Order: sequence, then structure tokens, then C-alpha cells
Amino acid sequence: MKILIVEDEPKVGSFIKKGLEEQAYEVDVAFDGMIGKKMVLGNFYDLVILDINMPLINGLELCRLIREQGLRIPVLMLTAMGTTDDKVFGFEAGADDYLVKPFEFRELLARIRALLKRSQEPSQQTNVLSIDDLCMDLDEKSLKRAGNKIDLTAKEFSLLEYLLRNQGRVVSRVDIAEKVWEINFDTGTNVIDVYVNFLRRKIDKGYSRKLIHTVVGMGYVLKTE
Repeated sequence: MKILIVEDEPKVGSFIKKGLEEQAYEVDVAFDGMIGKKMVLGNFYDLVILDINMPLINGLELCRLIREQGLRIPVLMLTAMGTTDDKVFGFEAGADDYLVKPFEFRELLARIRALLKRSQEPSQQTNVLSIDDLCMDLDEKSLKRAGNKIDLTAKEFSLLEYLLRNQGRVVSRVDIAEKVWEINFDTGTNVIDVYVNFLRRKIDKGYSRKLIHTVVGMGYVLKTE
């Protein structure tokens, strides 16, 4: 499990990092909101721990940005701001949990484990998947963007459904081959890249906000720009 700590107090960040690494977690630390933004958008994390009062970008703004990007990463707010209003602001920004400083490390650990367990539980299947102004109806097998109907082939529909269910997460060609084509990935074929390009022409062409993005050397991710 990989965790990102965004905390501008080096002693606090180092204390949490050391404790979590002793529990076999892989941990990165960012000491301001701008660095935290670059790290969370450029890497895959299983959980993010955010302080609120930070330079450049505060924790509330960073949490909102994470959610606006379609990322479903569990976010734990860890801050000295402990009034009811503070907590409400944190949850409204998209936080999953809120822990007030000073705290017992074992309570922090318990909350982290609970968030990670919850995020790994199979999500209830929904009949409508969406991101930004793109909406897929699984019952009707239909797709619309900004209200405009888009026709897809069966395989294009399956590929987009997989990307929608994993929005905000980079999926490799191997993942796509196994989950959508149900085959072992053959490095001698570019069929996945071809189908991704088919989808791009249908759902991104003509729209200012692109949804399908290539992560060089890693795969593809569906997210808002």
C-alpha cells in the first residue's frame, strides 16, 4: 500500500512516515500543497493524508482538486483545526475522514486501515457511470456527452466502461487486455491502442476538455483535465 502525506511540519511528517513504514506501508511526504498536487496527480497512491494549513495550496483546495480530477483515493484530513465547522468544510471538500491534532498514532493507524479496507471492498454495481459531462447508461447500453448521443461498437463500449469504472487510475495495456479482451497481452499487437484512438475520436474530438489521457510507458487514464 502506498500513502502520500502532505504536511508542512517536517517533524510531524517524518514521525508519521516512520510509523507507517514500520507497518510495511510505502510512504512519500510532500511539505507544501504545490508539491503535494504534483505528486498526487503524477503517481498512484492508495491513500492521501492532508494537513489543512499549508503554503501555496491548502489542504481543502488540494482535496477539492483531487475530487475534481475524478480520483477516488481515500483522503484523511489531519489538522489542528478541530471545530465542527472545520470538519464540515473538510468533508464538503471531499475528505473521507478527519482527525484532529494532537493525535494518538494508533488511532491514526486504525483510521488508515479502515479507509483502505473500505476502498478495497467491491463497489456496488451501478447502472449509470459518468465523468464530467460524459454519461454511460448500462441498462440502455447508451452513451451521451454534453447531451449528445454517441454510438459505440460492443468492444468500444466495454473498453470505455472499464475506463469509467477505473477513472482517475492509470490502467496498463495488460490490465485492459485481461479485463476487456479476456486474453493475455500480446506485445506484438497494437489493438488496444487502436481502440483507444477510436474512443478518443468519438468522445474527445470536438470537446475542449479531453477525458482520455496517455501516461507514457504506463498506460491510459480517464480523468478530467
